[in-house]
Amino acid sequence: MLPISSPIDFVLEVNQRKVPFCLWLPQQPNTESTKKFPLVLVGHGGSGHKKSQLVLNIAQILVGQYQIAVAAIDGPVHGDRREVFSDGPIVRQEFRDLWQSGNSVDTMVEDWQAAIDHLLKEPSIDSAKIAWYGISMGTAYGLPLVAVDSRIKASALGMWGTCRIPNERLIQDAKKTTTPVLFQTKHDDEIFTKEGQQHLYDLIASNQKELRSYPGGHTDPKTNQLEDIVEFLTSQLK
Repeated sequence: MLPISSPIDFVLEVNQRKVPFCLWLPQQPNTESTKKFPLVLVGHGGSGHKKSQLVLNIAQILVGQYQIAVAAIDGPVHGDRREVFSDGPIVRQEFRDLWQSGNSVDTMVEDWQAAIDHLLKEPSIDSAKIAWYGISMGTAYGLPLVAVDSRIKASALGMWGTCRIPNERLIQDAKKTTTPVLFQTKHDDEIFTKEGQQHLYDLIASNQKELRSYPGGHTDPKTNQLEDIVEFLTSQLK
């Protein structure tokens, strides 16, 4: 696995919103190379940010080992969108309150699509090979994006369910999602019920989808769970 360089940081203005995001690019084979790399968009979890450990874990593997670019943006009330940076339980509760209001999905989809537009101006990004990875909050905002943006060819999702209201939007978006999906759950998830997660998975309209469950509670993917995400994404982006 090659070491990865520091990410390139950007700040976009989208309808008067500041959208901070970053991009990790693999090293070109030589200084004159124009190789194009696949791209994985990563949606971080509630209480995290665009450079949280969840994002770094996948970036280190995809960029350093598989020559796949990785990009992430800060979610609403997260990371550099805040006047004073913070993460952890306080931010998680702010996100839950925002989600409960039902007013943040459309703006996050718009922000991600603006970020994709910007990323595709980068000559080393292969516009035909884009995938999504986001569990928990990364599914809450990622599934609506995947449902409407045909540039995203596959998605690793999970650890969210219809048991978290409001859920009407996700139900409709799941029914629109037809690209390949890996959906993950945890046996002892203390936030989302097994039934709610199963229901969301069942609603996904893709003919190529798989549900996998792992030991433990509502924590970042590691070991076998992370390995399965990597295997799925790399196989889809061949």
